[in-house]
Amino acid sequence: MAYFNNAATTFPKPEEVYKSMELYFRGSTTNSGRGGNGKYDADGLIEETRHLVQRILNCPGKQVVFEPSATLSLNIIIQGVILSGAKIIYISPFEHNSVTRILHNYEQKGQIEVHQLFVNESLEFDLERIQYQFDSEKPDFVILSHASNVIGLIAPAIDIFKSAKKYNAITLLDMAQTAGLVKCDIGSSCVDYAVFAGHKTLLGPTGISGYVMKPEIKLDPILFGGTGIDSANQDMPEGLPERFEIGTQNILGLAGLNAALKWIESKSIDEIRKKDNENRSKLISLLQSYWFVKLIGLNKEREYIGVISCLIEGISSDSAGNIFERYGIVVRTGLQCAPLAHKFLGTFPAGTIRFSVGYFTSDEDFNSLKHALDYIESNL
Repeated sequence: MAYFNNAATTFPKPEEVYKSMELYFRGSTTNSGRGGNGKYDADGLIEETRHLVQRILNCPGKQVVFEPSATLSLNIIIQGVILSGAKIIYISPFEHNSVTRILHNYEQKGQIEVHQLFVNESLEFDLERIQYQFDSEKPDFVILSHASNVIGLIAPAIDIFKSAKKYNAITLLDMAQTAGLVKCDIGSSCVDYAVFAGHKTLLGPTGISGYVMKPEIKLDPILFGGTGIDSANQDMPEGLPERFEIGTQNILGLAGLNAALKWIESKSIDEIRKKDNENRSKLISLLQSYWFVKLIGLNKEREYIGVISCLIEGISSDSAGNIFERYGIVVRTGLQCAPLAHKFLGTFPAGTIRFSVGYFTSDEDFNSLKHALDYIESNL
């Protein structure tokens, strides 16, 4: 298998991740705050992992909350902020359905207005025009995908959030594609929330993600249940993270994420980003060597992660996906759960073929992809 679907979930994981999860799964039944036995100290593991997230995201003063997925994290934050009174909400054209479907639900009910931040034809977030937008319609809430999962474009998040804070807007950064890969000043006072996906660029397993938040923020919960503490109280605890971490934690997943975060620290984000950029350059060079491949959303003046979308002349994205599958190449075709991005790029409704590289993308992967492209070329 040649794996070019790292934007969905990174593969393979560092060997330490597999070993840590096996050690936990074979040797412990410990459940945080609810008793148990075994070699693992679940509470210690969870707290150590929180500190690792703070270090990786450079936000030592912010609270880390673990959830089963980035989607659930986004729901907790976005719905909580809307229920607290946010009306005017800004997003980029590159948001995932994990954001846009929530907003669509409330917009259909007439409870909010959603506006798109201005991005010009050269894929530049026009900060002057965005400032004008904010002047015209004061933002209550600004939600921004740090990097597009369709074309890998990185947004100038801190600059946009600083502008939004002039209007006391709440800010939320979706780092599903960038946590552990792209440095960003998440510790900044202009960032209220930042969501991470453990199984993507943090190189951990599925089922463990979460968010960081300013500890002084008062957010009403939208989910309720047991927390392992203060059980006589029928209100959710006021303290963090217990107010939002309900039910049994995925401690197996945390064991894997813990090992992945330590691996990232041992390599450094700079080294991992450098390798990602190298593999992205290799991928672009290979794809551009074929006349029938059209790359989507590229501009040398912009900053990207290793996510590339393309079209193949005369072949639909789904049909091309079937060809790559026969050659053992894993890609993602269609709309990639981001229809707004494809409408902006002019590739809606058919979508694109998405290739996404990672730290472990190998020369063998590129050779396999070349064989498949050679086959397509010989049959056009």
